[in-house]
Amino acid sequence: MPLTNSQYDAIMRSYEEKQRAARYRLEKNTLEVYSKIPSYEELDRQAASISMAHGRRLLGGDRGALEELKKHLRELSERKAFLLRENGFPADFLTPAYTCEKCQDTGYVDNRKCSCFRAAEVELIYEQSHIKNLLKTENFDFLSYDYYVGDELEKFTKAVQICQNFVENFHLDYRNLFFYGTVGTGKSFLSCCVAKELMDRGNLVIYFSASQLFDTLSKSTFDRDSTEALSGISEDIYECDLLIIDDLGTELTNAFVSSRLFSCLNNRHMRKKATIITTNLSLGELRDRYSDRIFSRITSNYTVCKLTGPDIRMKKKTASASNRTGSFNK
Repeated sequence: MPLTNSQYDAIMRSYEEKQRAARYRLEKNTLEVYSKIPSYEELDRQAASISMAHGRRLLGGDRGALEELKKHLRELSERKAFLLRENGFPADFLTPAYTCEKCQDTGYVDNRKCSCFRAAEVELIYEQSHIKNLLKTENFDFLSYDYYVGDELEKFTKAVQICQNFVENFHLDYRNLFFYGTVGTGKSFLSCCVAKELMDRGNLVIYFSASQLFDTLSKSTFDRDSTEALSGISEDIYECDLLIIDDLGTELTNAFVSSRLFSCLNNRHMRKKATIITTNLSLGELRDRYSDRIFSRITSNYTVCKLTGPDIRMKKKTASASNRTGSFNK
């Protein structure tokens, strides 16, 4: 889901707090240095005085003033660094300590959102889509073949191998995955397994249910009030390392949805950005519900995996209920 205005404001307030904390640390450290090295404070005063004097010269047209200023400030900086070392202070003691050096805790670099801001946005998206909670139990550590037999086991085993190869060759070979088949056969589980592995390796993964994705794209297109909150989210959908679209077909499908789906898939394909799609639709239903060009895009550029078998979620619920009943009867 997209950020609300209040969430955007909350992120900006967190940056303001980081900046205040950095200023407080710097002021505290500066006072400590001044109390222990009085001559250091005098050098700071000289730097301010020299800067003002040379500034007036520059305004008066003195072309040599700038080079002289640089020379004086460099000499003062060297003397200040020597005083810090001589008195046992770290070289960076009076350097502002930012949590993000790229944006210096402003959230922006050259009027564009910093990667740390993007990470904060994605963090909120994950919280809203519950991807973090999913990844606690839906990862390769919880992989089980116990619910599959025969041809179903063969299909699932092959799909697992495809996922593992997808992860291992993620930065070497551009690929996409399309999981389809009956309900509860492990399609979403495998997409989460891939997401967990890639996130652990530092890749930016964005997970949306189909309805969440199209709601986000709709608001970014039509809702003027969401413009600021959605700033950058649409671009992240196209630019993130891996986009997962879960349960395609559960959304209300119309011409807008079909158009935006093709635009999303085509845009990511042109950028060679990987996408995973899961759906309970058959290939025939996929063709009927969406356009021929979407069907062609998926079948041509995605590794297609069909999963069949029992509804594992229902089996787990039944087993869990039986275990609880058994414990009550003891």
